[in-house]
Amino acid sequence: MVLYETVIFYNNNNNNNNNNNNKPDIIIRDNEKQTCMLIDVAISGDRNVIKKDAEKILKYKDLIIEIQRMWNVKTKVIPVIIGATGTISKSFRIYVSNIPENHEVKELQKTAILGIAHILRKVLT
Repeated sequence: MVLYETVIFYNNNNNNNNNNNNKPDIIIRDNEKQTCMLIDVAISGDRNVIKKDAEKILKYKDLIIEIQRMWNVKTKVIPVIIGATGTISKSFRIYVSNIPENHEVKELQKTAILGIAHILRKVLT
């Protein structure tokens, strides 16, 4: 098991830019490998899964440059986007395989669908 130097959840990332959109859901910094992963999780409509992937990657371009400069680490964005009915992009498995530990794609899809079902039950009753 690998222990990471820094894992940050829902961090505000106070940086010099006053861009409040740069808030990835999870940041994993590995000082041993000199890497940093910005993980952004979203559930979207099934038609927008691929579009959301591209949006998430482009959204953090400036933040990647800033983190690389401040922390001197190789940084990448990992979008974890699942459609409301469990739809995933072709590159989803590659993205998830970059996240430390073992993550079953079926379990992630199941969690997304159960979350949507819970929201629908609340709204419709």
